[in-house]
Amino acid sequence: MQFYEDLVVGAVERFGRYEVTREEVLDFARKYDPQAFHLDDAAAARTHFGRLAASGWHTAAMTMAMLVAHWQGAGYRGLGSPGIDELRWLRPVYPGDVLSVEAELLMRRRSKTRPERGIIRSASRTLNQHGEVVMTMVSNGMVEVGDPAAPIGE
Repeated sequence: MQFYEDLVVGAVERFGRYEVTREEVLDFARKYDPQAFHLDDAAAARTHFGRLAASGWHTAAMTMAMLVAHWQGAGYRGLGSPGIDELRWLRPVYPGDVLSVEAELLMRRRSKTRPERGIIRSASRTLNQHGEVVMTMVSNGMVEVGDPAAPIGE
C-alpha cells in the first residue's frame, strides 16, 4: 500500500498502453459524442481530421483508465477528485493508435479539514505511439494519508 507521504513532487512517471479500436470509437461516439466525424468514414474524410477520429472526451476517458490502473497497480487509494483545471486536445486520436501517459506531480498538501486526505495536483500528457502529445490535462486528486495523526505542517 502506498500513501500520500510516499508521493514526491517533481516525480515523472510514464505508463499505460491503450489500443484504440474502431469499434470503441464508434460505440463511445454513439453514446456520448454523436458527431459525424466520430461516426462516419465519409463524413470524417471531408473534415480536417481526414478520417474517423475518436472524441476528445473518449481520449480523456481512455487516459483516466490508464491513470486509475497505474495508481491502483502502485497501491494508492484514490479518494476522488475536486476537478480538472485544464484540458487540451492537441492532436486527433485515430483507431489503431496506441496511447500512453506521462504524469508529473506538481504539488501536494494535506487537507486542513480532513487530515486523512492529501490533495495533489498533477500534469499529464497523453501520447500516441509516435510520441506525439495528443492531450494534456492538469488535474487535482485526493489520496489517502498513511498517518492522519501526524502534524499537517510540511
